[in-house]
Amino acid sequence: MILGSLGVWVPVLPAASALVILAFLRRARRPAARVSVATLVLTLALALALLVRYLMEGGVAAVDSGGIFGSLWLDPLSLVLWAFVSGISLIVHIYSVRYMAEEPGYARFFALLDLMTAVILVMVSAANLLTLLAAWFLVGVLLYFLLGHDHRRPAAGRYAFWTQITYRFGDLPLWFAALILVHYYHSTSLPVIFARIQHGPPALLWGLPVTELAGFLLALAAFARSAQFPLHVWLPYTMDGPTPVSALMHAGIVNAGGFLFNRFAPLFVHAGWVLHWAFGVGLTTALIGSGLMLMQNDIKRSLGYSTMGQMGFMVMECGLGAFSLAVFHLIAHGFFKASLFLGSGDVIGDARAHDGVPPDPIYTSVVERRPAKPSRLPCLVAASLTVVVPIVVLSLSHFFVAEHLFYEQGVVVLLFFGWVTGAQALFAAHKMSQQDPWRLMIGILASFVVIVIGYTLISHYFGRFLYPDEHESLMLYRAASIHELSFDALVLFLAAVFVGGWTLTFFTDSFELGRNLGGAWRGVYLGLYALLSRELYVADVYERISQILLQWSRRLNVWLGWC
Repeated sequence: MILGSLGVWVPVLPAASALVILAFLRRARRPAARVSVATLVLTLALALALLVRYLMEGGVAAVDSGGIFGSLWLDPLSLVLWAFVSGISLIVHIYSVRYMAEEPGYARFFALLDLMTAVILVMVSAANLLTLLAAWFLVGVLLYFLLGHDHRRPAAGRYAFWTQITYRFGDLPLWFAALILVHYYHSTSLPVIFARIQHGPPALLWGLPVTELAGFLLALAAFARSAQFPLHVWLPYTMDGPTPVSALMHAGIVNAGGFLFNRFAPLFVHAGWVLHWAFGVGLTTALIGSGLMLMQNDIKRSLGYSTMGQMGFMVMECGLGAFSLAVFHLIAHGFFKASLFLGSGDVIGDARAHDGVPPDPIYTSVVERRPAKPSRLPCLVAASLTVVVPIVVLSLSHFFVAEHLFYEQGVVVLLFFGWVTGAQALFAAHKMSQQDPWRLMIGILASFVVIVIGYTLISHYFGRFLYPDEHESLMLYRAASIHELSFDALVLFLAAVFVGGWTLTFFTDSFELGRNLGGAWRGVYLGLYALLSRELYVADVYERISQILLQWSRRLNVWLGWC
């Protein structure tokens, strides 16, 4: 009861701060900023206090408004996201005090930040569908005003409108899913709907289970909000907005897809093929986003495509059934990406001061006396470390923490991707030129071991915190599983592809085969470079579609006599 009575103040405090600023402090710049920051400090303190109380005493609380709107659900997912959103928002508020000092609409900007924080806090803790839908919609509206805060920049307003259109397109599947769930389970309360899904008979619509159809629509809404391919175009083009807004958006708003999957986890238990589809979409988005990130010469747009790739990994984790790992990824990426965005100005300043142009080669060879031939590990030793070490470390860490997880396909796939990532890091280290390559390799191996053990322990215990019922977590992994023979063949095929690629790269690097193959592959390389530099032409296709729609709308206006 105490948890519920105190919890209602977490979203109320920033909302009240926004109202006070708009009503009394519109022209008082410094008092508005002070009120906003102080309110966020209280909000974060209260969110942390509620999280600590839950960890010590347990118990899930609910705040019911007595009607069909305004109910909150204070479960582990809500409490941990309250602390995360409040912390990110406080950092953004403090950074904005000086960053926005010369901008017009200073007090209005802090009011919008407070309103956005309040709406996100309501969204992640909504206990019924109407509250969730209202908060989901308002996040897009407030983001439009924040991205277009500077009216003097036409590009900011144009790309804010792109974001608004994409968000409204993504809202439609969520509304349809809500209508289906309310119609077949006769309630707007999420706990009631989940209980009836779990214990009631399966409902059918058009010959399909309602859970699968609703899960498909929910996944579509999550894809649009989390910039999954090909609904990603709005994300990298919102960089004309204020940097604090970019930090808040990439750290908290674009992650909403992972939250939606976790909130409706009891429904996705009965929608296995939707999880398979989510895995494919997430994997495609991760590869494309990571590739496009490397092609950018603008630091903020590069961070935008990096976020796209990370959101792909997050959705891919949900598709594997590792829902709690997706939340952990959401939080870790949020703090990491917020710090990168808020520090992007310093990077630009350093680049202007130090252009990175290498010195004269004669000066380098004579004065600095660099070695003519780089010192590297032997090829066979580096290859053995690359292939063997990551999989041994990952397997042992998971074996000692939770042995039964080896029987879940999702964990095996995550181990496989961890092995690939670790091997890539070791391979990159092998190609680096260093005076002492053994010291470099030992340092990377030690850091890799520490990271993997930390990831394994945190993800395991964090998963137990979010889903205390171990049966529910196992059911999610079961829903994401495929046929055993197909799964084994897929893992063996991917392993052969990666090992073959590394082997070919090692031999190419060692025997300088690249010179002989350079001419044959030059056309392929240039074509791939052109494709990536044009961002797969997706933005061009969308722009052409928008031009066609505008032309037909003008003709329709003339035909109807409206203009």
